[in-house]
Amino acid sequence: MSPNLFFLLCSVLFSIGLVGLVSRRNLFVIYMSIELMLSSVNLLLATFSKVLGNPDGSVIALLMIAVIASEAALFLAMIVQIFRTRRTIDSDDFDALAQGKE
Repeated sequence: MSPNLFFLLCSVLFSIGLVGLVSRRNLFVIYMSIELMLSSVNLLLATFSKVLGNPDGSVIALLMIAVIASEAALFLAMIVQIFRTRRTIDSDDFDALAQGKE
C-alpha cells in the first residue's frame, strides 16, 4: 500500500478529532476526540517509521501508547468525579469548577 493513503487517513482522523474537540460540550466526547487525535499521530509515526526504514517512530509510538493509557485513566477519573459532584458532564460546569464558582 502507498504511504499516501496512510497520510490521508491520518489527516482525516485528526480532522474529525479536532472538529469533535472544538464543537462538543460533553466531556466524554471531548475525551474521545483527544484519543482519536492521538491515535492518528501514532499511525503517522508508524507510517513514517516504515517509509524511512528507521524504527525510532515505532518506538515513540509505543511509548505514546503507554502515556495515552495513563492519560485515559486520569481523564476518566476526572469525569467520574465531576459527574458525582455536579450530576452532569457538561464542559461549562467543568469551567465553573476551575474558576472556583459553585
